[in-house]
Amino acid sequence: MVSSILPLTVVTNDRLPIPGLDPWYADPRDPALSVMTDFRERASITVSDTATIDDAMVHMRHTGVRCAFAIDAQMSAVLGLITAYDIVGEKPMQYMLSRSIRRFDVLVRDIMLEISSCAVVDIKQIERATVAAVANMFTANRLTHVPVMETNENGEQRLRGLLSAARVRRLLTRAREVAAMT
Repeated sequence: MVSSILPLTVVTNDRLPIPGLDPWYADPRDPALSVMTDFRERASITVSDTATIDDAMVHMRHTGVRCAFAIDAQMSAVLGLITAYDIVGEKPMQYMLSRSIRRFDVLVRDIMLEISSCAVVDIKQIERATVAAVANMFTANRLTHVPVMETNENGEQRLRGLLSAARVRRLLTRAREVAAMT
């Protein structure tokens, strides 16, 4: 078997833009896949369901996300979804009052949205949709994050990606800013 060797070249500029800092934006007519975090390309952010909510928040801040999947590491299973909005909102206080406990005793599993209760969208829908349809979905349902599911030929579901309302809004806003500059 003959293997080929990729040719190497040199950089022709003496300066390059910093990767990830380019002004990326989305047009409403772009494919919905362009705004989805695809778990085939990027690992999902997870927290233990037994972590405290404050530890989960620190982890989400450190990884630059506002949402994480709550997992049971022993079972290797996703149990739920927790957002920064859940942690800084009313849920912890309501839970603390109902149980007469302190904040540092509130665990992720106490306030997470159980995975079986999550509103999700199928990857086949995303493959046919536009960014505008995703934005409309978030507006109509008043959600912050929507998991994207993939179903195999046996009917088994798995997480394929995640959509974020804040990310979609940010990218669409940048598209309007770019259009205004031209």
